[in-house]
Amino acid sequence: QVQLVESGGDLVQPGGSLTLSCAASGSIVRINDMGWYRQAPGKQREMVASIIDGVSPSYGDSVKGRFTISRDNVKKTVYLRMNSLKPEDTGVYYCRLNLKSYSLGYYQNYWGQGTQVTVSS
Repeated sequence: QVQLVESGGDLVQPGGSLTLSCAASGSIVRINDMGWYRQAPGKQREMVASIIDGVSPSYGDSVKGRFTISRDNVKKTVYLRMNSLKPEDTGVYYCRLNLKSYSLGYYQNYWGQGTQVTVSS
């Protein structure tokens, strides 16, 4: 059984910073790509950032230059460092990991439970 546990969401003032983390556990063979998505009230879920080993990370246009995604393969964890936060960054942030587990034997997407980020004064 694979589980993803997110943490780091909080209420922060505009211009502030937060770091989100998403740790995977269970019978994991290998993790392919990792990513962060967010969903604001009344809007569709959108890709924020993604990272694959050996490839430059990708970012959504609205967060380029402010957010940084990174991964620790030993800890099976993906991070999202968010700087210069704006009210429009408010939403529920979800991590997604594409990984292969011993039980299934093929790659599949797994999603975290979501963590709330609120940017407000």
